[in-house]
Amino acid sequence: MNGAETLVRTLLASDVRVCFANPGTSEMHFVAALDRHPELRCILCLFEGGVSGAADGYFRMTGQIAATLLHLAPGFGNAFANLHNARKAQSGVLNVMGDHADYHLRFEAPLKGDTVGISQAVSHWTRVCAEPGRVAGDAADAIQAARAKNGQIATLILPANMAWDPADGQAVAPPPPPLRRPSLDEVAAAARALRQPGAILLVDGPVLWSDLGLLAKRLTKAAGARLMHPFFAARFRRGAGAVQIERMAYRIEDNLTLMQGAPALVLCGTTRPAGFFAYPGRPSTPDDPDTRLIDLCSRDMDIAWTLQTLAEEIGEADLGPEDFGTLSLPAPPDGPVTLEKLGRSVAALMPEDAIIVDEGITASGHLAPALKQARGHDVLTITGGSIGFGLPNAVGAAVACPDRKVVVLEGDGSGMYTLQSLWTMAREGLDVTTVIFANRGYQILREELAAMGVNEVGRNASQMFDVEGPRLDWVALAKGHGVQAVRVEDMAGFNAAFAEAMEQRGPRLIEVLC
Repeated sequence: MNGAETLVRTLLASDVRVCFANPGTSEMHFVAALDRHPELRCILCLFEGGVSGAADGYFRMTGQIAATLLHLAPGFGNAFANLHNARKAQSGVLNVMGDHADYHLRFEAPLKGDTVGISQAVSHWTRVCAEPGRVAGDAADAIQAARAKNGQIATLILPANMAWDPADGQAVAPPPPPLRRPSLDEVAAAARALRQPGAILLVDGPVLWSDLGLLAKRLTKAAGARLMHPFFAARFRRGAGAVQIERMAYRIEDNLTLMQGAPALVLCGTTRPAGFFAYPGRPSTPDDPDTRLIDLCSRDMDIAWTLQTLAEEIGEADLGPEDFGTLSLPAPPDGPVTLEKLGRSVAALMPEDAIIVDEGITASGHLAPALKQARGHDVLTITGGSIGFGLPNAVGAAVACPDRKVVVLEGDGSGMYTLQSLWTMAREGLDVTTVIFANRGYQILREELAAMGVNEVGRNASQMFDVEGPRLDWVALAKGHGVQAVRVEDMAGFNAAFAEAMEQRGPRLIEVLC
């Protein structure tokens, strides 16, 4: 027995069953311990951003934490962007970051880095194992922290000698502390505010995909209030049978219109909305200056209790067909490719209860109208805005839900950040269909340039916004990672390729020239 063995036994005793990994030399004793326990599923990702993105997707679809295995500060740095997305998604993630043996840190070894500093920049909880006999207890505390407050980023730093030195035993993570709740007076004040005509209840978290959505809809209907959710939500239900919750827009000017004149904005499970960026001459927040802002229940509080208590104060109205999404599936369109047509085809051909991982960026807005009328499905979005989220998040979602079809809507520029995830899909036989919108550039940057008031684009700007010369060949890239792929140039080709992918299991990629 050594420290690494006690760590693995603690993970299993605490019901952690999956580890997404990209290990190095300092983690070899942990790898050896994992090898002795095949009941803990280990999944190799060829880039650390794939590791963290997969752990995020796994939590979004299960509510259970996965472990990650990352190699020192540089490896953690590579994982940082998708840990940022996970933090914004309120996902619980347990990072195990290897480090040099503690006595080796006095030397300036090539991979030496500030493991504590880089962890604390994105983690809610960080601890360095200081004694091999305490590794199990430290791991149990890390698991508890990752599960606390509806999900947190917890990072346990494991020096190599803490893993290889003798140790014994295991620990079981205690349950997370009880969630905080607003006072009854605060709930009553929010109820009074929601009874004002035009008031808004803004919700997020499990309200968007669980039965809490029904409760929120009934109470807002009884109050005569509007029910809304942020544009970038970690997970929400859409399509036939989904509770109708108004989604905010991406652009600050659109949200200013949506919220204009609201007498009150009550927040439950979310934060005050803000623009994606600051823009010259525009406000940072979309709520009307005359709107009363009530921060009733933050993301790390007891959302279920708050809604139930709010419903007791307001009452609950009966829901009718108009409160749920309806099914409308016209035949897939043919002819030249347009984004609107692609949305209609995906909606028509996608099976019931699919999972859409949406990193279509500029394409997504054109696809959404048809997808609102598709069969019921879950949607995962890029909560933190750090691109390269889609492919690894789909890995985690597919591991979490092996019986559900996962569809990734992916821009060609953002997909390049983490395309190594295709290899993991192939190795694990994951049922993921990736649709690449090949517009040959970072279209979102072109639009943001205009939004910033810059209208003249020269050679340098154009060179930074396109991915031409050479063109990306996504069919070759996918096949090189072991994934079947096809390129389509018209709707007939897309319809045939997407229908075949929906009927077969395993990873597929469709590159659409658009």
